[in-house]
Amino acid sequence: MVEVLPGSYCGVAPGPGEAWAAWNLDPLVIGGLLALLWAVRHRPTGPAAVGVLAVAFVSPLCAISVALFSARVVHHVLLVAVAAPLLAAAWPGRARGAAVPFLISTALLWGWHLPAAYDLALSDMAVYWLMQATLLGSATWFWRAVLGARGGVDAVLWSLAGLMQMGALGALLTLAPGPLYAAHGLAPLAWGLTPLADQQLGGLIMWVPAMLPYALMIALCARNSWRRSVA
Repeated sequence: MVEVLPGSYCGVAPGPGEAWAAWNLDPLVIGGLLALLWAVRHRPTGPAAVGVLAVAFVSPLCAISVALFSARVVHHVLLVAVAAPLLAAAWPGRARGAAVPFLISTALLWGWHLPAAYDLALSDMAVYWLMQATLLGSATWFWRAVLGARGGVDAVLWSLAGLMQMGALGALLTLAPGPLYAAHGLAPLAWGLTPLADQQLGGLIMWVPAMLPYALMIALCARNSWRRSVA
């Protein structure tokens, strides 16, 4: 296995005592976020999307997610289920079908949670950023397709499909009989968690709270469809 940029982005896994002071002040990340904020400053959901990305990459969550799989799940959920739909709403597209975006975004989300791919991303910064870019990019593509359906039945069904795949992945992680990720084989112990308990907590986060944005989208799309039908 060839490493391109060896090391873990956001540094070594912090303990509880130092984690909350571990802000990521990487000038490239901050500059990128500021450039994105400038680009979306006039879009209603644009600044909120940048704010969510700042939480994911600048706040102590970035460092904590090196230590805890459950924090990494929160990080990924912020990307694919919060920042991505906000960016999609900031840059709406025309309805062209959501099947391909759904399949690709789902394959990437599941693929990056395979143990070998996940552990590589946490040990190689080039692979780490490939993970982040593909997760965010594919999820934004999916949400643009859903929003492009303008609240029709297709939007409801594809949002439901997104909810189901997210819940299924969360269930598999929660019910796995043992810890899957070597990257989190020791660090959770400093936080009072076994690696398996940390993984189960991450699975539960993906199983329940991560499904809420999809449920909200289903409710909004169903409401819009109903309003059009009675107009």
